[in-house]
Amino acid sequence: MSTPSSRRSFLGFAAAGFSTLALSRLAQAQAATEPRELQVEHAVAAPASIEVNARPIPDFEPRDRARTRFGSLDYRSGLVLTSPYRGFGGLSGIRFLDGKGERFVAISDQGGWFTGTIRYSGREMVGLTDVEAAPLLGAEGRPITEKHLWWDSESIARDGNLVYVGLERVNQILRYDFAKGGTRARGEVIAVPPALRKLPSNKGIEALVFIPKGQPLAGTLIAFSERGLDADGNLVAFLIGGPTPGQFSVRRTEKYDISDAVLLPSGELLILERKFSWFTGINIRIRAIPLKGIAPGVLVDGPALFAADLGHEIDNMEGIDAHVTPDGETVLTLVSDDNFSMLQRTLLLQFTLVE
Repeated sequence: MSTPSSRRSFLGFAAAGFSTLALSRLAQAQAATEPRELQVEHAVAAPASIEVNARPIPDFEPRDRARTRFGSLDYRSGLVLTSPYRGFGGLSGIRFLDGKGERFVAISDQGGWFTGTIRYSGREMVGLTDVEAAPLLGAEGRPITEKHLWWDSESIARDGNLVYVGLERVNQILRYDFAKGGTRARGEVIAVPPALRKLPSNKGIEALVFIPKGQPLAGTLIAFSERGLDADGNLVAFLIGGPTPGQFSVRRTEKYDISDAVLLPSGELLILERKFSWFTGINIRIRAIPLKGIAPGVLVDGPALFAADLGHEIDNMEGIDAHVTPDGETVLTLVSDDNFSMLQRTLLLQFTLVE
């Protein structure tokens, strides 16, 4: 299903009224928005160097190969990632470890780290090197997958050497000090608001953003729920630590759920969203929200900068990060969770933020 011809066939089936094959693919994609009982058989047990293969995605919209502009984003390049390593997949979040958009750490929703380096030719990604898989460890130094439901690692944030990971099923947050062994560091459970612990177990913590010095709310860890709703049906989020801890809401529109978020140097918070429908399949969207507008008790909203559907080269997009090039361009990197399904793909996409 990952070849261009099969993808076009799928889209044709969908337009014709969803054939059995199309429904099968959409059912796999629906795992992103429907409760599912994941198996942890793919979780890594020890650090390992792995091979990751990359196939380029030359065009983001196969129906119009000359088009590169999509809303406020300009398509740069993309890769379909595969690996003979059985535990590769389920990527739910990514953060760069440098300012160049090269060295990265990503998490799998089945309790694993992936680290490596993106290789470029000019401005285009061409592959990954030095990729290593490692298990997320708990405070006792054992893989977190040994605990009931602690494998659903869905969100990641970084504050220098400190890396935070959100566990959706149990609505807990682990803090790792990468100065103490990188991905071999042990996780420490941090205190979270009681209301966060009460989020729906499969719609809980889905995005984490740490606010650095020099920005409003500096020192705050923001935790966004996937589909934890307030009394008005808007998406619940939490300010943890920092100058003004508390709870706020993000306006929910068109049935989109939050899948990740990233803070730009400009002070804009970008929220990656997705939704699933049997009629339209997967849709994704990126919205911009000014950080200065966030405070306890407020309802925030912002314009959509970008939207895409299965007519574009997307899958279950779950992670987003940003870096600034030496030329001053802001580059957004998106990664998809393939749910360890043969019918889905692990994609790495990059766009330039134009406006």
